[in-house]
This record gives sequence, C-alpha cells and structure tokens, in this order.
Amino acid sequence: MQIQVNTDSTITGSADLVQQAEATIGTHLERFADQLTRVEVHLSDQNGAKGGSDDIKCVLEARPAGQPPVVVTHRAGSVEASYTGAAEEMNRLLTSRYGKLRHTKGGESIRHLPVD
Repeated sequence: MQIQVNTDSTITGSADLVQQAEATIGTHLERFADQLTRVEVHLSDQNGAKGGSDDIKCVLEARPAGQPPVVVTHRAGSVEASYTGAAEEMNRLLTSRYGKLRHTKGGESIRHLPVD
C-alpha cells in the first residue's frame, strides 16, 4: 500500500508532516494493506490565514484493487486531527465494505439443527 500526501499552498508539506501522516494512516489501515493499492491524502486549509475551529480539511482517497476508489472527508481544527479523523472514518468504511463482501446472507437456522 502506497500512501501519498498532498497539501495546498497554505499548509506546509514538510517531511515531518508527511512522515507522521503516513505512519498514522498506515497504522489505521494496515489490516487492509493487501487490498489497497494506494491511499491519497489531500490536506487543505479552508479559511487560509483567518483561522477557525474546523478549517483544516482532509480528503482521504483509498484505491482498492479491482474496485472503484473510496473517499472520506474529515474537518478538524488541526492538521493532525484532520488526517487522524479521516483515517478512522476510512477504517470504518472499509470494515463495513469488506465485511459485507465476505459475509453471505443467512446463517444457522433452527430448521437445520440436529434433532436429538
């Protein structure tokens, strides 16, 4: 799984930021590493220099092999909180999606229990 971090002109995309984002997102999505080919992180500051409580936006796009891309968005007051929140949302989304793909309808029924 390749993780690519992109920032807009108002957020400085330093090597430390990229490394921390890759580590956090990689930790949250490591159980899906075999199914994902690439994860793109887009960080942007919606208000620029004006500031605000939830002005940092993180768009996380995961590309599962053989399936269309999956996208989640999270807004927070800091860069770290925005990509951490987006990684948690993506984890929930992928858990739901892969759980539904693997789970077949119908389970054990009382009609199929052995009779004593």
